[in-house]
Parts: sequence; structure tokens; C-alpha cells
Amino acid sequence: MLLIKDRWQGILACLVVAIPAFFLGKEFEIIGGPVFAILIGMCLSKFVREKNILNSGITFTSKKVLQYAVILLGFGLNLGTVIAVGATSLPIIISTIATSLITAYIVFKILKIPAKSSVLIGVGSSICGGSAIAATAPVIDANHKEIAQAISVIFLFNIIAALIFPTLGGMLGLSDQGFAIFAGTAVNDTSSVTAAASSWDSMHNTGTMVLDGATIVKLTRTLAIIPITLVLGFYMAKKHSGTNKASVKSAFPMFILYFVIASIITTICNYCMDSNIFSAEISSAILSFFALMKFCSKFFIIMAMGAIGLHTDIIDLIKNGGRPIIMGFCCWVAIACVSLGVQHLFGLW
Repeated sequence: MLLIKDRWQGILACLVVAIPAFFLGKEFEIIGGPVFAILIGMCLSKFVREKNILNSGITFTSKKVLQYAVILLGFGLNLGTVIAVGATSLPIIISTIATSLITAYIVFKILKIPAKSSVLIGVGSSICGGSAIAATAPVIDANHKEIAQAISVIFLFNIIAALIFPTLGGMLGLSDQGFAIFAGTAVNDTSSVTAAASSWDSMHNTGTMVLDGATIVKLTRTLAIIPITLVLGFYMAKKHSGTNKASVKSAFPMFILYFVIASIITTICNYCMDSNIFSAEISSAILSFFALMKFCSKFFIIMAMGAIGLHTDIIDLIKNGGRPIIMGFCCWVAIACVSLGVQHLFGLW
């Protein structure tokens, strides 16, 4: 009973961090709630005296709640729309993901950056920022410092991208479709993709056309979470246990399976609604449920980032952040260049 009480105290502490971070993220979308949660958590951690009482709940939030957030993310993923509309951008998505992972590996070797931090930065840069880091961290058993470091690096370049990419795209003469693909493949987090695409729409009076296109490209990238985490899960199992099949099976990231199931449910429900199989009342209830799950997913990620912040020493993070920032910069520049290059090659510019 005492353990359960301590756990709830820690979860409540994470909730206290998450609520202001959520509203700050809504006000400053270019930064986003997860970054505010990490910053608030790191600042508050300096003033928490009885942290041992909170540890159980903070650990639960940073690990289990983070996995729940990834599962609920599946309810916002309509595989039919992604396959139908995102297929055009698939060569660019594959190219940018491969480029980021290869770049991260090269920089990891040159600068001797810790392996788990390198994996998180590479995956976060290549797929979808915070969501990809949230999905990958439990699989490779990354600690709080490594997660906070990766999130901080990714969001630093997200902010820069959201600010400069609309102007850069205009200078390069990108079409509306070209910029939607560029924003969807070269900007990592959803909030920053939204900010960049919305800025383009405002500058060129295109309504929400570029925003809608960039969002679909971003959702297509999100699918890469599945193979990446599965490969990492089996690799980690074999690394620690040789070829023991039981160990490999136990390392299978079950929350990714639930994420896939949630995506399939979303796809089937959307098909039924588009085909008018469901009544208007049922369709409305399903859409409301999906909206709630999407909200919970975002809020759970913010809570988990708050937990990670409460576990992280901000001074140590700043002191050791130089090399990870270099890696993030290299991945960011490489992805942007490859995205534009492949677009030009395929005539999508």
C-alpha cells in the first residue's frame, strides 16, 4: 500500500509539471509542451527535497505512461490515407530516414558519443522527433539523461527549422506541394511541422493546403517507428542474451504491437465512416473518441517528459550537451539537403 501511495505521489508531481507545460505549449506551439515539461521538471528538481518518495511514480510515468502515449498515438493514424496520399513522398521519406541514421552513426564513431544517445538523436531526427524518441527509449532501455538530451537536441533544430524553412523554401522557389513534402520530411516534431506549414500557408494565401499535405507526409514518416523499434528490440535481446529465443521474445516491444492494432482500428473505422456503414451518431462518437485518444497521447508524452525533467540534472545536461548538438546539427542539415535533392530528382520541386 505504501508503494502504491508513493507511486501516486510521483505521478501527481508529473501531472503538476504537465499542466502548465501543456498550456505553454499551446501558446508557443513552435516550442511545444514536451520541451516546456522537461525544462519545468529540471528546474523543479532542484527544489524537491524528498525526491525518494516520488521516485516510484516518476519512474512509472517516464516509462509506462510514455509507452501508453505511443499506443494512443495509433488512434490518429489512418493507414489508408497514409498509403493513398503519402506514397508520393515515400522515396524521400526512405532517403531522409536512411541519411539521418547513417549520419548519426558516422558522427557517433567520430565524436565517441554514447551509443544510446546517438540512437535516440538519429531516430528522433529521422522519423518524428519526440514520438520516435518516446517509442525507442524503452526498447533500448535509455536513461532519463539520454532521453532529455535527445529531446533537447531535436527540439532545438525543430524551432530553427520552423522559423527559417518557409523563407528558405520561398527563396528556392518550391511549389506548394514541394514545401509540404519538405516540411513533412525535414522537420521532426508535429508541432514544428504544423508551425512551418502554417507559416507557408499564411505567406502564400493557400488556406490549409500545405498544412494538410505536410501532416500526411509526417504521418507517413511515423509508420517508420514500427520497423525501427522492432529491429532495435531484437538487436538488444541478441546483444545481451546471444541467440536465446526466449530472451528475444521477451524483448519484443509489445506496446508497438498495440500501436499497430490502434492504427488498424482507426483505419477500419475511417473506412466504415467514409462508406456510410455507420450512422451519423456512431461516426460522431467515434470521431470524438479518436480526438480524445489523440489528446491523451499528447498529454501523456508531456507528463512523461516532465518525469524525465524531474530526474535530470540541468547543469550536467548543459555541460555534456556539446557533442550531441553537433550530431543533431549534422543530421538536420543532411536530412534537409537530401529531402530537397531527392525532390529535385523526382521532379516534385
